[in-house]
Amino acid sequence: MAGKKTRTESTSGATPAFTALTRAGITFTSHQYEHDPHTASFGAEAAEALGVDASRVFKTLVAELDGTLIVAVVPVSGSLDLKAVAAALGGKRAQMANPHAAQRATGYVVGGISPFGQRSQHRTVVDSSATQHATVFVSAGRRGLEAEVAPHDLVSMTGAAVALVSRS
Repeated sequence: MAGKKTRTESTSGATPAFTALTRAGITFTSHQYEHDPHTASFGAEAAEALGVDASRVFKTLVAELDGTLIVAVVPVSGSLDLKAVAAALGGKRAQMANPHAAQRATGYVVGGISPFGQRSQHRTVVDSSATQHATVFVSAGRRGLEAEVAPHDLVSMTGAAVALVSRS
């Protein structure tokens, strides 16, 4: 069963994602669930464990655009369209980043990469489908932990572009 707690004030011992959200004054709800270390799909696991439609659960992916790391936030029910990412961010060629490089750049493990509280700010694009929901779920910095936020807060906090960058 998933645990749920709304946070709007200081969170002692929190992940860097929760700390960043709190410092920015963003209202969010934390959701924790038991992560299965043998799962093949972190996003599908989160949607099922939290009992929410997969279109509201977003994965944070790190890609390389013209040699620079960028972040794309897309629904777990789809996949990242690398050509669309390049177009949205004004680049020529995008490819998925090496997982070790993604972990080093963000400070999070694959499957737990959050768009918030990364080691350094990366150019970010959020799939436009996020705007169809009052709130969306994104990783809060570790597997089995999600932050539920308003899409406009996700976009403003990350300085993201909004574009159709996923495909079914």
